[in-house]
Amino acid sequence: MGGARGKCPRMTISNETTPAPHFSRRQAIAALGATTALTALGGCSYAGSPGAVASTGTAPNAGQALLDDIAWRLLSHEPERATGLGVDTGEYAALRGQLKDVTPAGLQAYAATLKEDLARLRAFDRTGLDATTSTSLEVVESCYATSLDGFALPYGDVAVGSWRNAPYVVIQNVGTYLDMPRFLDSTQPLATTEDADAYLARLEATPGVLGGELERMQSARAMGVVPPDFLLDRAIKQMRTTLEDAMDNGGALVAPLRRAGATLPGARQWPTAGEKIVAEKIAPALEAQLAELFAQKKVAKDAPGMYQRPHGEEWYHWALRASTTTRLTPDEVHQQGLEELESLHGRMDPILQRIGYTKGSVGERMQALSNDPRYKFAEGDPGRKEIMDFLNERIGWIKAQMPRAFNTLVDPNLEVRRLPLAEEPGAPGAYGGAGSKDGTIPGRMWINLRTTDLHRKYDLADLAYHETIPGHVWEGEYSNQMPLIRSILAFNAFSEGWALYAEQLADELGAYDEFEVGRLGYLQALAFRACRMVVDTGLHAKSWSRERAVNFFVERNGSKREEVESEVDRYCSWPGQACGYKLGHSEITRHRARSETALGDAYDFKAFNDAVILGGNVPMDVLGKNVDRYIASVKSA
Repeated sequence: MGGARGKCPRMTISNETTPAPHFSRRQAIAALGATTALTALGGCSYAGSPGAVASTGTAPNAGQALLDDIAWRLLSHEPERATGLGVDTGEYAALRGQLKDVTPAGLQAYAATLKEDLARLRAFDRTGLDATTSTSLEVVESCYATSLDGFALPYGDVAVGSWRNAPYVVIQNVGTYLDMPRFLDSTQPLATTEDADAYLARLEATPGVLGGELERMQSARAMGVVPPDFLLDRAIKQMRTTLEDAMDNGGALVAPLRRAGATLPGARQWPTAGEKIVAEKIAPALEAQLAELFAQKKVAKDAPGMYQRPHGEEWYHWALRASTTTRLTPDEVHQQGLEELESLHGRMDPILQRIGYTKGSVGERMQALSNDPRYKFAEGDPGRKEIMDFLNERIGWIKAQMPRAFNTLVDPNLEVRRLPLAEEPGAPGAYGGAGSKDGTIPGRMWINLRTTDLHRKYDLADLAYHETIPGHVWEGEYSNQMPLIRSILAFNAFSEGWALYAEQLADELGAYDEFEVGRLGYLQALAFRACRMVVDTGLHAKSWSRERAVNFFVERNGSKREEVESEVDRYCSWPGQACGYKLGHSEITRHRARSETALGDAYDFKAFNDAVILGGNVPMDVLGKNVDRYIASVKSA
């Protein structure tokens, strides 16, 4: 990154005539008329241009101009996002050396900006606007209203148009101590002397961020808001690792400067400058946070849920709404999870019968399957290499299938990377996302390889499809070609619902036709997400213990205990987030079913997929409107 800007991911309209497997090929539908968002995809934004929008070549109208202004005002509060999108250039280049102000005063200023811009949106005359701009205004309005409700809560972090809403400012998977080393290594540009100056400026700003977090940690403890003890145990261990690494000549915080110093002129002094900042400013700030974690541990209890904390019921109801973009209650989400789990196990049972697993519950039989040495990877580094090779082969296969599922194609810049060692103990099995708007930062799948026993040969392919193609990386490429604000804002239920739908597409495209055990892995993964709905609501609204939550996964779904212990801990620190996956997937499949019913012979598999993904990342109510417009456009064709 940091070199030429303006690279646009390739988008083409395919002339592919191969029918999608498991679907009758119907009358071809022009996908470009299927969703209002498509007019925003007629061109590609130049990511370095202030206020650039994707358009058909005409000047941005007043609505688009308002959206652009709102986007840049948001990025002024979250400059790291500007770097991740690759738009911190030109007159906005100063953002590259800044960090988010996470002090109480900084967050109040952020909330004030959101409130002002929400008022501007609501006062804007939408008469005569094109449908695309109207939809974008609706998306921003929904996001900002929900975010402001979160800022009104007395503690925690609000993820504006993102997924990591967290009641605890620093814990096993939340905090600058984890985020900054990964960000500097994978996202911060370091190709010019100006980049190095920005890098060092961000290092200089890091102690202030750590101090802001510390102030809020202490404030929450004074309210009686303390994480459960088992989360603190993980966080303390990881914080020590980060601190020890920092004290080793700057560690991961300075390593990119050392690498750059070998090639850039005048760069030899950069590591020395970085080491000084880390040793004199960042390390003491980390030590102060570690001391606060110990202070919290002294008063912590093992109760995992939000309902057992001050204002916890209010906090969880908001987090559930933010993560699902619905008004479903915890009880309704819990019941839906139980029902979907039962349905999925009904699909798994006959497959288990056919491969010889006939006795016991579905969960018990899946536990037995997970112990079958045929489906395990080797231990240690040989197994890690085997996993990486397997993932790259599966990504290559699924990428080649995309013309059979979409008319409108993208060509992601994509890589698979191992999670940083300090992050692995508190992280899920994998996660992923798209790269920058200009294509210079690749989309990535981060894989947790702390032990190869986290993964099996029958479930790893499904994980790859979820995180990369046609899941998170694929979906993000379309969002990156939309107006800036739409590239910034993402909604958990859509993001994760689409990634589960991507798993379904892989199955429908034949991923498991010659490996039925792999289809079991796919169905178990869906069932796993149904379990999440049950467990997340159980923890936060029904006073479940951590052990009960872990056992539900292991006993009911046959999940691996090593994996679900970290999963359950994640739900404790990101309340509500786990519920968005299956709820979002169920909504997408519901809309597909009603499209097939409404259109009959005119229904087209590829055009429906285009309609959903080209409509952009939206709340669930806006998704329904996009599908309505798709149906109407086909009927009027």
